[in-house]
Amino acid sequence: MAEDIELCVSELATNALLHGVPPGREFSVGIHRGEELVRLEVRDSGPGLPVVQQAGDDACSGRGLHLVREIADGFGVDDHVVGKTVWLIFKTSTAPEPAPS
Repeated sequence: MAEDIELCVSELATNALLHGVPPGREFSVGIHRGEELVRLEVRDSGPGLPVVQQAGDDACSGRGLHLVREIADGFGVDDHVVGKTVWLIFKTSTAPEPAPS
């Protein structure tokens, strides 16, 4: 799961930098772990909401949001007065491991 989260952090942070951060502004990344899930959040101060694209076969970009939505167990966007937060949920295994015999 760590590799999936790393990929999604990279993808969402890159999107925030390229599309969501006006010049002179920053973005933030937050990762929160609960008992049954990990929540990844990327907040930026730019306008607009992300759009999942259908990239052409020869396109070099446009697949990122589709990819993270397929990897994560949940996806959403919280719109703010200034900016937005794109979030992903990853479910963790909470089943106890069997005792050694």
